[in-house]
Amino acid sequence: MKNIIYLVLTAMLLSFLSCSSENEVDEPSIPTNLSISGVKFGADGNNPNGDGSGVVDFTITATNATSYKVLINNETLELTQNTFSYTFTQSGTNDYSIIVSAYNSAGFSSTTYSITVYVYSELQLVWSDEFDTNGAPSPSNWGFDTGAGGWGNNELQTYTDNLENAVVEDGVLKIIAKDDGNGGYTSARIKSQGLQKFTYGRIEVRAKLPASQGTWPAIWMLGSNFSSVGWPNCGEMDIMEQTGWDKNTVLGTFHWQDSASDSYAGYGLETEAPTSTSEYHLYSLEWTPEVIYVLYDDEPYVTLTNNDSLPFNADFFIILNIAMGGDLGGDVDPSFTQDTMEIDYVRVYQ
Repeated sequence: MKNIIYLVLTAMLLSFLSCSSENEVDEPSIPTNLSISGVKFGADGNNPNGDGSGVVDFTITATNATSYKVLINNETLELTQNTFSYTFTQSGTNDYSIIVSAYNSAGFSSTTYSITVYVYSELQLVWSDEFDTNGAPSPSNWGFDTGAGGWGNNELQTYTDNLENAVVEDGVLKIIAKDDGNGGYTSARIKSQGLQKFTYGRIEVRAKLPASQGTWPAIWMLGSNFSSVGWPNCGEMDIMEQTGWDKNTVLGTFHWQDSASDSYAGYGLETEAPTSTSEYHLYSLEWTPEVIYVLYDDEPYVTLTNNDSLPFNADFFIILNIAMGGDLGGDVDPSFTQDTMEIDYVRVYQ
């Protein structure tokens, strides 16, 4: 009888233990494997810290997480999803330390993440020429290069300071290239050298370009130390050039002396501009210590990473001209008489 009672009690105990084991629920552990990563909008080899918009897309990964908190740029974000976008607004290139915590019912874990982001600064107009006064270009803003000799590019024109080659009329600066009647050409090359100079900012020129074969219009900048160090040591930034044989594209180019090899270096690209000779378009340069963009109608098409080894961290002056023939002008139309680059305004923002 005792043996029977013992066997029954043992069976009941085993059954209880079995049921207890089946119904037992493990308490969750705190989140593990926590990490966060950020993708900067517009980042590439030339712009490792982003395109200046300050936008970063973040992704959080963690095991057993149900929610998150992020301390970013002195703001706290509470999230249930593991992705979010954040826009940094402090101008320049800045380092940020981000703390992220992952939560569940058992507690939380945290980690720290560092990121460097570039934000293009808000700019204000610091100088402009709206070409509101008829006659010669303002002598407080513009001087002239004059003479012939090819200008290092096999050009055919003689530059003058005559009104027939550079004149302001009805709110527009007109740079006029002309057949001189003796087998040559005259034109104008005006410059702000010694009058207006700038380091960094946004330079805008609204212009309509000449259509004739053989005309080589340019909107560009040279380092203000050009007279002492020469070219290309001074640096050159071409906001717009157009060849004499292709009036459906424009070029943006940088020229400099490479310090490592002590030889010429250059970089440029072209973009389509099918109405450049029939309509006004905006030719711009956005220039910072970190990066320089050449833009056509506000669309960047050339990007140069700037640094201390390049000459693009000092004052530059502005040049506006039409060359005839030469390396980028090519063959001039035999029936050419004259053509014009019309400039609505030149503006500088910093």
